[in-house]
Amino acid sequence: MMDKIKGLLKGHEDQAGKGIDKGGDYVDQRTQGKYSGQVDTAQQRMKDELDAMERGQDEPPR
Repeated sequence: MMDKIKGLLKGHEDQAGKGIDKGGDYVDQRTQGKYSGQVDTAQQRMKDELDAMERGQDEPPR
């Protein structure tokens, strides 16, 4: 399943990054910032994964 998602995102990393930001902002708005730390962490991990895809690596740096 991840391979299929990666295939769909290939070449659209910038748009996916914007979507990650918007999704996190939406969650923060709906939860009134109660989980902003966890949301920020999840956003960063997803962006790291996108960056790894751009570099052609399977695993993001730790």
